[in-house]
Parts: sequence; C-alpha cells; structure tokens
Amino acid sequence: MPVFHLVLIALIQGITEFLPVSSSGHLILLPGLTGMQDQGTAIDVAAHVGTLFAVMLYFRRDVALAVSGVPGLLRGRITGQGEWLALCLVIATIPVILFGLVLKVTGVSDALRSVAVIGWTMLGFGLVLYWADQRAAQTRDMGTLSLKDSVILGLWQMVALIPGTSRSGIVITGALRAGFTRPEAARIAMLMSIPTIIASGALASLDLIGGQVPVRDVSIVMVLSCLAALAALGLMMRLLRQVSFTPYVIYRVVLGLILLGVAYL
Repeated sequence: MPVFHLVLIALIQGITEFLPVSSSGHLILLPGLTGMQDQGTAIDVAAHVGTLFAVMLYFRRDVALAVSGVPGLLRGRITGQGEWLALCLVIATIPVILFGLVLKVTGVSDALRSVAVIGWTMLGFGLVLYWADQRAAQTRDMGTLSLKDSVILGLWQMVALIPGTSRSGIVITGALRAGFTRPEAARIAMLMSIPTIIASGALASLDLIGGQVPVRDVSIVMVLSCLAALAALGLMMRLLRQVSFTPYVIYRVVLGLILLGVAYL
C-alpha cells in the first residue's frame, strides 16, 4: 500500500478516535468517497493498537490504578479505588461486546457501512451531544462514578457500533447527562475506550489468522496513529477546560449534511 495512503489512514484514525466525531465513520468514508483501496483488517487493527497505546499513555495514572485493582476484583474483593474502577470499566464494556458479536454474526455491521447511515448518525448524534452539553449540570467528577453509571454508559457505548455515531462522543453525551463535568466526561469516555478497543481489536484479529500481515505497513500506521492520537487527546483535554463541545458539533452537523447530500442527491 502506498505510504501516503498509510499516513492518511493513521492520521484520520489517530485524530478522530478520541474526538467526538467518529473515527470509524471517517475510515469508511475514505475509500467510499475517494476511490482509494480499502485498507483491510490488518491496517484497521494496527491503527486501533496505535490509538490504544496513546490513550493508555496519556491516562497512565488511571490505567495503573485500574490494573492494580484487577487481582482483587478477580478474587471478588472490592476494597479500594482500583478494584472499583476496574469493575466499572468491565461492566461498561459488556454491552458493546455482546452487541458487537450479534452484529458480526448476523452480518448487519456490513449493511450499516453506507454514506447515508453515516450522514444521519453524524448529524443526529451531533445534535444529541449539543443538547446534552448545553443542559449538563457539570457537578460530578469521576470519583462519583457508580455501577448504575457504568451500566447506562455501557448501553450508550453500545450504540456507537453504528458507524458515524462516535464511541467517545456517545459516552461523553451520556456522561454529561449524568452530571459529569466536560473534562471528566471526556476522561471517562477515554478510559472506557481501552477495554472496548482491546475487545474489538481481538475480534478483528481473528480475520488475520492464517493470512499474511504487511509488517512495514502495520508498523507505519501503528506509530503514526499513536502520535496523532496523543496530540489530539492533549489538545481536546486542554480545550475542554475553557470551551464546550460546540465546535465538534458544528463539524458533525456540516459533515452530516454534506454526506446526506452526496447520498441522496
């Protein structure tokens, strides 16, 4: 695959994975609107691994806390913040794994990969994010995260399997509705992305068994997507201390309308 194509995929994935604008939607649109070759499963997995490294590095303290709680959680003991955070992340991941398996087995996931679907979800869920952002109480931090919150946010996250929805955007929407501040809503969404990315990457990797993996292409995409995701994460988290999610909403609405125009006109 040409290096330019690899760089483009890595930048799109890295920049959009954690912004509330849908990375999967952008990657589906790339070959659909430009005529470029579909990148294939191996490149998709590499891009997700790169962004996984980025979020784990950026939120390394929270990740270390959750990992430290895994042994206690496996023993059925919840004695500290580590075990509690690990439990909340596990609970929030279960709905998306189950729903993802259903979509893959039934083949519905392939049917949803269309410009029209992405246009509607980009527009609709962008407006839902704006509604939640404008009405958010913004009184809670992640220390108040409950099991009920985890279940509800897990259900929100499940909806993100529809291309164009944005996994981070829909979880941020749910967290804002639950009263979390903007930075804390984004932080929760990023942490919940870790087990979800691991699960989706493992599922996608099953398609690679017995096939050839282009090592050079995979390495380029993995490194560049990690660097791009780190930059996008740092910028977004800094901006959220001063501005709302409105700029992302405007982008989603404009892109959604353009895509609907392309799909129907």
